[in-house]
Amino acid sequence: MRGRFSPVCGEEILNVSDLSVNRAGAEIIHDINLLVTCGEFIGIVGPNGGGKTTLILTILGILKPRTGNIRIYGQPPLSRSIVGKVGWVPQTASNLPSNVHITVKEFIQLGALNPYVPFLLRKDRAKVQKIITTVGLDEYANTKINNLSGGQRQRAAIGKALASEADLILMDEPMVGVDNKSRNAIMQLLNELCSEQNKTIVMISHDLASIKQTVHRMIYLEDRIRFDGPTDEFPELSGLAELRGIVSMHADEDSAIVTTENQPGNAITLWPGKTDGEA
Repeated sequence: MRGRFSPVCGEEILNVSDLSVNRAGAEIIHDINLLVTCGEFIGIVGPNGGGKTTLILTILGILKPRTGNIRIYGQPPLSRSIVGKVGWVPQTASNLPSNVHITVKEFIQLGALNPYVPFLLRKDRAKVQKIITTVGLDEYANTKINNLSGGQRQRAAIGKALASEADLILMDEPMVGVDNKSRNAIMQLLNELCSEQNKTIVMISHDLASIKQTVHRMIYLEDRIRFDGPTDEFPELSGLAELRGIVSMHADEDSAIVTTENQPGNAITLWPGKTDGEA
């Protein structure tokens, strides 16, 4: 059954049409239309409360839409026929209680467990070992995951998603708490997964400078999609202000900010301070 959903690049993976979602009685996102094809690496950016996490949780089937439809490989979210084809890497994916002692290998193996066959087959063990190599954690395979650095734990979280054989990977701020060196390595890994293994990645991020250097396509979401296009066409700060309907009170200062953003080595985070559970 799962074989019919094997992706071929260019194939439609995700189709979101006329989507509106309410939370706690308030409309968070509305009129969302989004088409994602195999092999794309997409970054979703926007202010706190703009609806980024709400969109991802609705795609996963955790939240229900007020209007509209979502189809993943032509099927609604949570359909049995796409079990394991969608991976989810939340901010807290690699955070385990201190009293849980689990190695990197064991953590990644959790992603390979089939709910209908609750044990690892020999081919699954080989697959897990290959994934450990892919995410660059060979020498840490038997290390307790709580003893790893933040960047290494995020690599393990990505490995767990890959172990499920997910072709569509959804990520919510995977670089929080990750140092610059690890961030660059992880972003390079994600790019390679798309270009070399035809994985499709949709990632929420507040780090505009970092995400613009890596993803192929950017979406600016604030209640609705206000920009969706190639990374090199994404507007600078003054253009974003116009998208949001913000009128500049200090034109000269705004120009100085844009100039700073264009200087090498200046990573600007437009929307700092994201909290868990952001809408």
